[in-house]
Amino acid sequence: MTYSLAVLGDSIAFGTGAADPADAIGPRLVRALAEDDVDVALQVVAVPGATSAALAGQVRQVTRCDLALVVVGANDLTRLVPPATAAQQLGAAVRDLRVLGADVLVVPAPDLSTVPWVPPAFQALVATASAELQRRQDEAVEAAGGVAVPIGADLGERFRNQPGLFAADRFHPSSAGYALIAEALLPVVRSIARGRTAA
Repeated sequence: MTYSLAVLGDSIAFGTGAADPADAIGPRLVRALAEDDVDVALQVVAVPGATSAALAGQVRQVTRCDLALVVVGANDLTRLVPPATAAQQLGAAVRDLRVLGADVLVVPAPDLSTVPWVPPAFQALVATASAELQRRQDEAVEAAGGVAVPIGADLGERFRNQPGLFAADRFHPSSAGYALIAEALLPVVRSIARGRTAA
């Protein structure tokens, strides 16, 4: 039986900045699961530039789905979407995906203060805004029956200290950055996939 993985969200979910499409999060997870003899069908409906408001439309594109991975929040921050609004939209998408029968993992908004082009004078403000959105996202995801994966703090420091983890645009991850994100997600993705495929 083929295990189905859908990836929703923004440019990070899509893989913008990777040197090769195969370096994006979805394909990396597919290859890792293949090492566990799990045959995965990947569907990427993420759209670069998407905010949480776009998730409803993306969910409608998802067909059969065992696991949905949602990466969203950066554009809500850059476009000053109220955190409560963005979190509500995310929660609604998670509930809809659960109705489809999917396990749902969410990577909350990144700490944009780690992005190289954010001036030092604004880093504290940006970090506070990022943390507030993350907190509201975590609450909304849990209430909707999904799981928020707490990888932001560790990865944020690594991105801050290793410029090579950013692509040339100094905003999106590079292939090396995507490798770290996928590596951080893999243990929980593996655990969920094993539970489904063993049933």
